[in-house]
Amino acid sequence: MSYYDEISEGYEELHREEQLKKVELIKKYLKVSPDDKLLDVGCGTGLTTESWGCKRFGVDPAKQLLAKARRKDEIEYKLAPAEDIPYPEHHFDVVISITAIQNFQDIEKGLREIKRVGKERFVLSFLKKSTKREFIEGLIRKLFKVRDVVEEEKDIIFFID
Repeated sequence: MSYYDEISEGYEELHREEQLKKVELIKKYLKVSPDDKLLDVGCGTGLTTESWGCKRFGVDPAKQLLAKARRKDEIEYKLAPAEDIPYPEHHFDVVISITAIQNFQDIEKGLREIKRVGKERFVLSFLKKSTKREFIEGLIRKLFKVRDVVEEEKDIIFFID
């Protein structure tokens, strides 16, 4: 059982406010249309997946977090790690990963999978206090064409298109 499976009962109480604040900030830089397909990698309970006005999908390796996701007909959740996303190449118009990258088992493989399943619009964020910050930032800049970088209270957010 992972750390996130263990804290699943109180996850939203711990993280809801800060995660929704990040989503609102991201919405200032990323516009989606109702026909867009959006994948949230490391979606947890779906907090960062729910408020987008498009077709939504989420993947997370923590079974207990996904069990807490509010099931809605228009959102598809799958149990899967970032390193093995169960969708075909270029399937999603938008791929987001909010405060999850520092937790990937293999960060480079996870970022390559994100790039594989996405078309051209990506939003990637991670904890700016992460000891892996330089490594993650270097990989993002190597694999993607970064348009904007925004630092918020806890995360550094990369906008890619």
